[in-house]
Amino acid sequence: MDTHTRTPEPMGLGTNVLNAAPNVEKDVLVSAADHNLASEKDGALISIKGDNESNLDIIDPYHPFPKDPGAPDEDHILTIRAVTVGLLCGAAVNASNVYLGELWRTYPFRQHTNMNTGLKTGWTFSANLFGAIVGFAVLRFCSITFAEHIPILGGKFGPKENNIVQTAATSAGGLSGIFVSAIPAMYQLGLLKDPQADFWRIVSFTAVCAYFGFFFATPRTLSLYCGYLRWLQLTVRKVRKFFIIYVARELCLVFPTGTATAMTIRSMHAAVGGAQAAKKKTKALAYAFGGAFVLRVVSQYATGILWDWHFFSWFYIWGNYQNLAIHVENWGWYLEFTPAFIGSGMLVGLNPAYSFFGGSVLAWGIIGPALVHNGAAHGVAIGEGVWSEYTSFASFNLKDPKNAPSPRYWLLWPGVLTMIVVSFTELLCQYKMFWFAGRAVAKGTASGFYAMFKAAGKEIPWLAAKSHLNRSHLVEDPATDAEQVKWWMWLPGLVGVIVLTCVVLGVQYQMPVGMSLLSVVLGFLFSFLAIQCTGVTDITPLTAASKASQIVLGGATNGENWGFPKAALLNLLGGAIASGSANQSTDLTVDFRVGFLLRTPPKLQWIAQGIGCIVVIFLAPAMFVLFSKAYPCIIDLSAETCAFAAPSVGAWRAVAIAVTDPTFPIPNSSGIFSIAFAAFSALVVLFRIFYLTGRREKYRNYVSMPLFATIFQARQEQPLNCYCGRSQT
Repeated sequence: MDTHTRTPEPMGLGTNVLNAAPNVEKDVLVSAADHNLASEKDGALISIKGDNESNLDIIDPYHPFPKDPGAPDEDHILTIRAVTVGLLCGAAVNASNVYLGELWRTYPFRQHTNMNTGLKTGWTFSANLFGAIVGFAVLRFCSITFAEHIPILGGKFGPKENNIVQTAATSAGGLSGIFVSAIPAMYQLGLLKDPQADFWRIVSFTAVCAYFGFFFATPRTLSLYCGYLRWLQLTVRKVRKFFIIYVARELCLVFPTGTATAMTIRSMHAAVGGAQAAKKKTKALAYAFGGAFVLRVVSQYATGILWDWHFFSWFYIWGNYQNLAIHVENWGWYLEFTPAFIGSGMLVGLNPAYSFFGGSVLAWGIIGPALVHNGAAHGVAIGEGVWSEYTSFASFNLKDPKNAPSPRYWLLWPGVLTMIVVSFTELLCQYKMFWFAGRAVAKGTASGFYAMFKAAGKEIPWLAAKSHLNRSHLVEDPATDAEQVKWWMWLPGLVGVIVLTCVVLGVQYQMPVGMSLLSVVLGFLFSFLAIQCTGVTDITPLTAASKASQIVLGGATNGENWGFPKAALLNLLGGAIASGSANQSTDLTVDFRVGFLLRTPPKLQWIAQGIGCIVVIFLAPAMFVLFSKAYPCIIDLSAETCAFAAPSVGAWRAVAIAVTDPTFPIPNSSGIFSIAFAAFSALVVLFRIFYLTGRREKYRNYVSMPLFATIFQARQEQPLNCYCGRSQT
């Protein structure tokens, strides 16, 4: 649910990214969304304009931006000030993600606009644009205020150093996804005990997730994908080279969020009007942050006026506690003025907003009451005196969940199954992308063997024909050999982190080496898949990756007779490794895309990413411990009420139970409805993708997204505020 928010589109750029991008970026992104235009107008100049900004002539998305003659010469871009500001921006985003979470990891594809799900909404957002804009404001001030010879603070400031700030921010702001999904699920199931006591165990686990994704985003250790250079270079290759240089044009890997970020940085540094445009962006961020901060602080002293409006409680009181309004209040229908939700609604687009709202009405206004009325689900009375009819329908603390579920438990399973089915349906609809990727891999393999045999003095014509590379598909790499990340920089780290993963999982969690290696392999495969999907659609399939990993690992544990606690723990850990590494490698590859367009040396980006990873492995666990102490209900499944709906936690927990618990505690009626609703949702996806095309594509926004089923696990004020937020944009 990755900014990272984006509206899922089957092919090309998400329309919401185009709408949400700053004015100066829109025309280029629209042109990039047209695959035919992108391939046919090779090297063509696209003129873009922004309000009060200079005209910029930008080449097509598969070439680096032309050098701006007005930009300063940047000899030193990996500076203390750039990395420090980037880390602080990443820390702020990381904290907000644990609170709010990623809209796009509960979607089949994470809008890399990061829907990984946070504790509040199940959503998380990337620090790309935030780091770029705030970094510009701070370092621009330093470069103007302090003389060039003043250490640390002074000196020239240009787009490449701005890119370093954004890179450090993205790296430090990542990996919050596992702390709003798998980790809390382990505590809710009683598999782990106390987050504060487990802090260093969590840090070690976060470290292997972070650095596996980090080292994978740099190299390709398989010569399978390396056929484009001489044989001596075939033993290692970079993911950056493969996805951004070799097959970017052929696979239409535009990386829309990365492109939008690069365009934003370039526009802010434009010689004419750039500073003015950046000033407007910074002011908008400051006003939004200040307004939200003031509202949240002041509302603590006037909750019923400035925060929660419980209309039906008011009606119940005004009716002298003798009317039926309490029964509507029981289902959680009230309005909460949460700036985080309203801001999310502004980002996600109208279709997801009203889809979530429609899903909430369906789940908590129709299906839930019908279940209780017919005795298929039951509530728990939590009121006393005149409030004796006050009931909770969201309890997970159940004695017999299979035969006497709460409405929320019953609705959990349709939400989870629909999320999984829609994820894989969307993924399979990208069959053309997989076909082109397969062809690229085949060419690379053939080229590698051809170079090997040729070096041995043997000429094999059919291998030469199979490895023929259309040079028009290649992309110019602005980085020199000295600016590349060398094999000796990443290969020892990759081998070391694989060994460390086995050690950490084995010593800390008693996971067998075989299962640890299986988790690593799944992480490798899903990282490759996630990067491809993000490059084409701007949506990262973390839901598909995590749930597929859990299913595979569930099959691996079946028959081992480990018992539910151990099997569920290993299932969640393995899924988190695969999902976390896919998340981190995708984020960092998008960073490389930004650096490619701005001509930033990848070696310096890589160093900034590594520093950011050091910060995040301590910061993300610390934020989780802080929130779990402030809100114990996050990790307590018996809590009847909680400020955090944590929908992704419920999804991870449900899948772990389904694939490891031999009793299969799913109500029969819920299981049947889950299958039927998931099948219907898959048909809706196919209808939107294959029928609503061409002239009919304009009707896509009127076809609700099936993923509104994920709101079955959440609360009612969430989609309402998102819808209200979107209606204001």
